[in-house]
Amino acid sequence: MTTLVEIPFKNTALYVTSEDGKPLVSLRHMCESIGLDVESQRKRINRSAWGRAVMMTATGSDGKNYQMTMIDRRVMTIWLATVETSRIKDVEVRQRLEAFQNEAADALDSYFHEGGAINPNATASQLDRIALTVKAQGEALQALSPFLSPKFLESKAKLLVARALGEEPEIDPLDLPLHADDYLTSKGLKASEIKSERSMFGRRMAKAYRELHGKAPKKATNEVNGSIRKINAYTNRDRGLFDQVWDDHYAELFEPSLMDELS
Repeated sequence: MTTLVEIPFKNTALYVTSEDGKPLVSLRHMCESIGLDVESQRKRINRSAWGRAVMMTATGSDGKNYQMTMIDRRVMTIWLATVETSRIKDVEVRQRLEAFQNEAADALDSYFHEGGAINPNATASQLDRIALTVKAQGEALQALSPFLSPKFLESKAKLLVARALGEEPEIDPLDLPLHADDYLTSKGLKASEIKSERSMFGRRMAKAYRELHGKAPKKATNEVNGSIRKINAYTNRDRGLFDQVWDDHYAELFEPSLMDELS
């Protein structure tokens, strides 16, 4: 049996507990505070790829036991960021939530396109944890330096420094990493097509690189299709080779139809 703890928040309250050290928040109380139907939101969360609402028996402040729908902090954050604010009647609540959603969008943009995001309201202990993480990543880069392209290594190091300082990294756009999946996506290939062509495209790129430079491309560790593996490390300086491989082997195969161009 767990006990709900009431935490004052803005003009309402959050009801939280913990399971295995992980904080859980009452979905019903959150929905009631912003004027949403809890059951429809529970179903929406459970249908999503990013979340799950769990049922548990908890003891309320009145000493009675209740079946509660709980979500963890990660789910709560992305759920709030995706709520349709037009459905919220309370103007003040809607404005607060929209401000949160805009801040969340800025943070995601910085994370995916600038290498990281720093909350301007982060505490000293939170910043210390980020600094320790960056230090560990820097040490890993140093250990791998004999196997990485100098330009690739330099770009990664600048990203780490900028992340630690909460600044935008000063990186020559030509030195930014260029991955085959990103390139193929820019050419309009679907996920299934990228999965089918990824391996052969990579081999053709490596062959073109060896023919041009007289040596194999450097390796880097990255996530590919859900698993971590060593892949060839290219940057935007190699985009000409990407275009060459595309023109030689894929341009005609994936030439857009007239309907695609008109849509």
